[in-house]
Amino acid sequence: MHLATPQETGSVRTFAQRLSSTRRGARLARLLAAGQLRAWPLPPSVADRAEQVVAELAANAALHGRVRGRDFRIALTLNGVTGVLLVEVTDTRGDKTPEPGPAPGPDSESGRGLLLVDALADRWGTDPYPPGGKTVWAEFDPPPRPAGNASGHGH
Repeated sequence: MHLATPQETGSVRTFAQRLSSTRRGARLARLLAAGQLRAWPLPPSVADRAEQVVAELAANAALHGRVRGRDFRIALTLNGVTGVLLVEVTDTRGDKTPEPGPAPGPDSESGRGLLLVDALADRWGTDPYPPGGKTVWAEFDPPPRPAGNASGHGH
């Protein structure tokens, strides 16, 4: 038997946008994502972390995943049932898979992006995006419910 879930809590909210693989496109990705995240029923702590991850992944897409004349894409999906937010950034360089390296030196001006993503997201990874791209994704769980209101989930 399937129970109908009310639309307010059971809906899936989505947002997607193609942007130029430039610094300007990366900045616009962050601004658009920030506006969308603030419009959805998300705790500020989740929205803030997701905004920072979008900024890092969009910057990486524009810098490392760039193919001249090809755009990158951001997508946000909020699952109204689970409360999990999914951030996806797709670029056209499937041959360059991101992996966090060793921590950069204190004077280094770059190299912290994926370390930040790893610290801010609850989970993240990459998937191939045929024919020649990749999607870097990050998930954000809702904050735990206050004591006495536990749903029985454990992490």
